[in-house]
Amino acid sequence: MSLGKTAVVLGGSMAGLCAAGALAPHFEEVLVLERDELPADAEHRRGVPQSKHPHFLLNSGRRAIGELFPGFEDDLIAAGGLHLMPSMDAAYLERTGWASRKKSSMTMVYSSRILIERVLRDKVRELSNVVIREGVSVRGIETADGGGAQGRVTGVAFSSDKVGDERIDADLVVDALGRGSSVSDWLVAAGWAETPVQTLDAKVTYTSRWYDLPAPEARPAAWWWQHLVIMPTQHKGEHPPEHEFLVNFFPIEGGRTIACMGSWGIDMPRTTDDFVASAERVRAPLFAEAMAACDPVSEVHLTRSTGNKWRRYDKLPQVPSGIVFIGDAICAFNPFYAQGISAASGSALILRAHLDEAAASGQPLDQRFFKRFLAEQRKGLKVPWGMAMARDRGYECATGTETLPAWQRKIVAAMAWQAFNLITGAAREDAVIDEHFGRVFNLDESMADMMKNPRVLGGLVRHQVRTMLGRRTVPFGFDAQQDPPDTDWTPEAVDHPIEMAGTR
Repeated sequence: MSLGKTAVVLGGSMAGLCAAGALAPHFEEVLVLERDELPADAEHRRGVPQSKHPHFLLNSGRRAIGELFPGFEDDLIAAGGLHLMPSMDAAYLERTGWASRKKSSMTMVYSSRILIERVLRDKVRELSNVVIREGVSVRGIETADGGGAQGRVTGVAFSSDKVGDERIDADLVVDALGRGSSVSDWLVAAGWAETPVQTLDAKVTYTSRWYDLPAPEARPAAWWWQHLVIMPTQHKGEHPPEHEFLVNFFPIEGGRTIACMGSWGIDMPRTTDDFVASAERVRAPLFAEAMAACDPVSEVHLTRSTGNKWRRYDKLPQVPSGIVFIGDAICAFNPFYAQGISAASGSALILRAHLDEAAASGQPLDQRFFKRFLAEQRKGLKVPWGMAMARDRGYECATGTETLPAWQRKIVAAMAWQAFNLITGAAREDAVIDEHFGRVFNLDESMADMMKNPRVLGGLVRHQVRTMLGRRTVPFGFDAQQDPPDTDWTPEAVDHPIEMAGTR
């Protein structure tokens, strides 16, 4: 059953494309309005400046996109995406040194943002009833009975250099205009109440530069790894600011990598000379050595628009009918936590399920429909939002509605690291905790649900007791000034357990 003649998606980035996939089975035509001229290949564009930085496609996101667009993951890998197991293919520097290398249940697909988007655009263009209008600026929305019990968004006003001003009636509109969306302001102008907004900006800034990797046969013998991660120090003494950086040497398609450094509340390098100099001062020399072995192919790209922002449309006294909100247009996250694409595609999957139900039951897309959708979307967004709050609230530099009093902030900061250390330490030796932590990282499970699991709690207590007795079986804390060891510490790959009393 068709739910209407026309659905309009505002914005053609990842969130908008996923929304188009959710809408296509239920409307005669889906029109995507995009300001940029979209490249045919994997190329950067003005509307997605963050494409120049690493993008993790979390498993919940890759699964959601795969449900909306069957074959997406295969197409991404065929286009050059790398299917890797981070615990075996990443060198990971944690609080005291290099972590152990071992097999785990979690795999990921690594690629650039521009490749992910290009593959997804190709999948959208296979849908016969989806039309992407490029070079179009959305100017406003058309409404009826704004703010009233029957208030509804009925259409969209837009313009282009080629055609000029236009408007179109819509049975459903999707706001996928990102952080800077003006839709909430347009709704207020039309008569709806101002949307409550929750914010927390931990002043995250990150800077990246792209490199060509050496040919595989020309790489140093010690490069067993493909992904390099250096976590911020937990040491409170004197050290260079770069020790506070979160560092990634992130593999992408085409034999390339993205060198990225980011921080909370610290000025980041903007020039190539400063970028290289800062890299030489991070906690492990391997990062700068790896950069020096590669050929730079870009300038330095810096981003600082990274605050968490949740527009709480679900709290409006009268929810507008005829419109839903996807991606950063409703909930934007600190990009450090790699939650944006997965949250957006998850919302699109929820939208498809609600549209499927409406089509099957013959129910109209009235205010009850939009209230139910917002309530279900809220449940999905609470998981990534809670994870972002748990970390960003601990920073003194943070501002916004969700900041804490100083005494609470200090407790949160201390507990966040302690909890992280305990869980990651236990995950090295406990396959159940490792699997649950992987699910939390990939937004398949909330941290709260993980910590309610009796088996997880028991495993954490057991690990803590064994640590106190010096009976850990997997080493860690290997010297950060040396190359990370390539030993496979997967239990079945180790001849016998060892006592770890002398290991940090």
